[in-house]
Amino acid sequence: MLQNITFTADKDKIHRAREKAKTENTTLNEVFRQWLEKYVDRPETSEEFTALMAELAYVKPGRKFTRIELNER
Repeated sequence: MLQNITFTADKDKIHRAREKAKTENTTLNEVFRQWLEKYVDRPETSEEFTALMAELAYVKPGRKFTRIELNER
């Protein structure tokens, strides 16, 4: 059973996403459904986390950040 949900996003990004979906002969709703399936079914294993950290190993901030800095928004 499908259920309606509402999201809030930048108007321009929604427009661009709809245009991109149109060029791919699909709809934004279908793209979202596909993303949701992948998101829900994605296994969260330590191997995947390790792989992600290895992929991001090139990121070097140059220093350690304080707890306050890490929590700033």
